Amino acid sequence: MLETGLQVPWSVVPLPSGSALISERDSATILERLPQGGLRTVGTVPGVAAAGEGGLLGLAVPIQPATAFSWLYVYLTTDTDNRVIRMPLNGVSGRYSLGEAQNVITGIPKAGNHDGGRLAFGPDGMLYITTGDAGNGANAQNLSSLGGKILRITPDGDIPADNPFPGSPVWSYGHRNVQGLAWDSHGTMWASEFGANTWDELNIITPGDDYGWPVVEGIAHDSRFTDPVYQWRTDQASPSGIAIVGDTIFMAALRGERLWTIWSTDGHAPVTVAPFFAGTFGRLRAVVPSGSGLWMLTNNTDGRGTPRAGDDKLIAVTLVPTGGNK
Repeated sequence: MLETGLQVPWSVVPLPSGSALISERDSATILERLPQGGLRTVGTVPGVAAAGEGGLLGLAVPIQPATAFSWLYVYLTTDTDNRVIRMPLNGVSGRYSLGEAQNVITGIPKAGNHDGGRLAFGPDGMLYITTGDAGNGANAQNLSSLGGKILRITPDGDIPADNPFPGSPVWSYGHRNVQGLAWDSHGTMWASEFGANTWDELNIITPGDDYGWPVVEGIAHDSRFTDPVYQWRTDQASPSGIAIVGDTIFMAALRGERLWTIWSTDGHAPVTVAPFFAGTFGRLRAVVPSGSGLWMLTNNTDGRGTPRAGDDKLIAVTLVPTGGNK
């Protein structure tokens, strides 16, 4: 157990300096987890209007040396929309502070449910953003809406020339509520997605593809849509964050209260899955690589879980190679 007493933590980002940043959804607070352990407040993100599943959600920092100037990218819910901002991350480990916020992309639909919220910088240096359908399934199929999508923009908020839809930040569409995003050693992009009442999904993301929501949920064998690589009943998963070490995918499950471990075949389907820690820690919101292992965030204080002593927690997991798995 690395840290306890967190209040609705949503995202954790280890930094090259040895510190890590943690977002708390409802308080709009960003905490620094110090290299030697312990927490300090970095600052409060302005403009956050937390309600339901919305609030201060994903964090991301561009990959760069520990001594380089950096921006902190933040996904948040405001009174009018979901948006991504960035703020200078000033100072050094143990003394980080936040500079003035700049909008990166605005106008993402918001609601009490299905707000997406994960941020990740890809191997190409672009910023990827997961958005929910904001409770309106039609958003997911509407290419003019930013809801129910995975978006791809430059770090400055511009639209890359090689996006699949000219002049649009949309990378893929037909999503209900993606909250996990990561790349394996082959460059394959994987995403975890909340289903409605039947199937949660793990998808390989191909630019320009339609993943079917709200027309289909789970594996449909419908040529109009891209099927998930794997699906779970919603009581086994309700997936949020994912992390990849080599070609092994780790998926945090909220309602399922477990960590799913998923082995792929050279960056593509089929996959083999196995659950770990079922019921041990309660709801799991995020998982990230850290050193030779993983860090996980529990989410038992989010209004849907049953808080336990010390919740919520940042937990370290040691990885041990197993025969033949990557």
